[in-house]
Amino acid sequence: MVAKDKRTVVLVGHNGSGKSALMVSALNLGGFNVTKKDIDSDPIEVQRGASINSHVGTFKYEGKQITLIDTPGFSDFIGEVISAVFVSENVLSVVNATAGVEIQTERTWALANEMEKPIMVFVNQMDKERASFDNSIASLKERFEAKIVPVVYPIGQEASFKGIVDLLSGKAYIYENGKAKETDIPADLKDKVEEVKMSIMEDIVSLDDALMEKYFAEEPISAEELWNALRKGFIERQIVPIFAGSAEKNIGVDFLLKAINALGASPLEVKPYKAKLESGDEVEIIPSETDPLVGYTFKAVVDPFVGKLSFIKIISGNMKPGDAFNNVTRGTQEKAGHLYFAKGKETYEIEEVSCGDIVVLPKLKDSGVKDTITHKDRKLTIISPEYPEPMISKSVNPKSKSDIDKISNGLSRLADSDPTFAWEFDPETSETVISGIGGMHLDVMVERLKNIFGVDVEVGKPKIAYRETILGRAESEHKHKKQSGGHGQYGHVKILLEPAERGTGFEFVDKIVGGVIPRNFIPSVEKGIREAMKKGVLAAYPVVDVRVTLFDGSYHEVDSSDISFQIAAIQAFKKGMQQAKPVLLEPVMYVEVFTPDENAGDVMGDISSRRGRPMGMEPAGKGITVVKAEVPLAEMLDFQGRLSSITSGRGYFTMKFEKYDVVPPNIQEKIIAERKKYLEEQAEE
Repeated sequence: MVAKDKRTVVLVGHNGSGKSALMVSALNLGGFNVTKKDIDSDPIEVQRGASINSHVGTFKYEGKQITLIDTPGFSDFIGEVISAVFVSENVLSVVNATAGVEIQTERTWALANEMEKPIMVFVNQMDKERASFDNSIASLKERFEAKIVPVVYPIGQEASFKGIVDLLSGKAYIYENGKAKETDIPADLKDKVEEVKMSIMEDIVSLDDALMEKYFAEEPISAEELWNALRKGFIERQIVPIFAGSAEKNIGVDFLLKAINALGASPLEVKPYKAKLESGDEVEIIPSETDPLVGYTFKAVVDPFVGKLSFIKIISGNMKPGDAFNNVTRGTQEKAGHLYFAKGKETYEIEEVSCGDIVVLPKLKDSGVKDTITHKDRKLTIISPEYPEPMISKSVNPKSKSDIDKISNGLSRLADSDPTFAWEFDPETSETVISGIGGMHLDVMVERLKNIFGVDVEVGKPKIAYRETILGRAESEHKHKKQSGGHGQYGHVKILLEPAERGTGFEFVDKIVGGVIPRNFIPSVEKGIREAMKKGVLAAYPVVDVRVTLFDGSYHEVDSSDISFQIAAIQAFKKGMQQAKPVLLEPVMYVEVFTPDENAGDVMGDISSRRGRPMGMEPAGKGITVVKAEVPLAEMLDFQGRLSSITSGRGYFTMKFEKYDVVPPNIQEKIIAERKKYLEEQAEE
């Protein structure tokens, strides 16, 4: 199918808005026979009863090819949403008619606006108790600075909801068993329909000068003219069309698909993708059917049965089975075997893909999210969207020692499939630490580690990577002298320890004059000091931000050696550090908390109680305040749950490492005691 007839639409919204049900209804209207189990098919999704992955479905509907990407509604899985919005030309925000705008609605609209994607809205679950289309519209207008334009109006509400009125054509549709039947507008709705239509007419005709003239001249304007103007306004992001229905009862979904066909942007009607050449220069890649192949991997699934599945957006060019291509990101060459389109958990084979398609490629040798694939003659990398940094961490240790190798393999493959997930082995604490967006995110990764890779782990809080430094100055010396037959050992150093500027690490100053220590032994002294700095004198944490000056010493012509001066330096450093007011340093994070205005004071108070240093508050618009602060990492480990409690689930936060700072004395004592106990237990094992 040609690119101008393709529509890719990402479904976004809060958990419980019915995105998966809408996906099921749309796929069935597209000729498939699927159920919700075919969409939320991951065993973890089945267990939790909610989406935690994005799901793709491609189908044909009335002459157009529509690809829907259903995204999770939990903020912990925002990475899936970012990837899906990035490769979609259109955003469909699904709003729960009983709840109106919720926090994930706000966050996903912000994402769509940042990426300059046009937005339309489907007010879902109109058949539920307390559902209100008017309240949902009011909620949208209150929260978003956009022209909110209802294109339909519901017939009935709650249990009596049975159809919609097309405001542009004046036609009404009543649904029986999911099938639409055209009918007259109910008499009790005519006045309301006319009132709503008049309220939106100026918004629509203002998008077209010719229509404006006809409107003010009171000349008739056809439904086709209104739809054309609406399409222009939608693609240019000047207007947000609103639709309504019940996905579960298949009411209004067919009308929505017709609207996607009529209004939706094709792959050829969006802004170019930014890319980098091998030289580092930035270029723009315009979606094209005729240019050589460029694709972007936005989703990677680790499947225990078929291996890895790579979901790739074809930005330009085409691909056929057997075609070779480069993975520029990883510097590898691949070959396309079979090509597939997705329909939820299932796929179906196709003969060719081209600009605008989302293809599923199984069993690529090496691939992950954010990878760029290209024709062999195109050496460029698509610039990925920004993902939030992993903020919450937990330690994981395999219950069986035989799983040590398997855990690193599993975690690496999971990290390839999720840009918001990271892991590392911390040699300081001898722990494997996983990091993600939130507690649920990490719980899911642990479950996947077990289900997919067969690794059962014990989960705990990670240990904080503290550091040690000094606040004072001290001179120290050590003479290492040992005689045991033959050549002995002799090394003698005098050093000065001073605090260095925070964040500078370590500075070694050589002030030896007159050859009291030969030049060839000076590097040995520095090497010994660096070795000593690996474990401080308080709690065996690494030492940072220290300046060490070697100013005197002595040597023996026969017995001095590299190792002798290393040992002397190690001992001299330990003595000097004990005298130079040693202290612990802790990692401090820069935190931004997004909270409803009414909760800002409580959030600020909670941050202060966590030894945080508030740095101000700023309005973020539409009832949201950003609270900024510096907070010790140790105090942020349980912040997510507390924030959710304070804001009734509407608040979220970001944080990144800012600096190391001195731990207060009372807390330092506790940390040292816990650390010594831990080291003693490790020594006994």
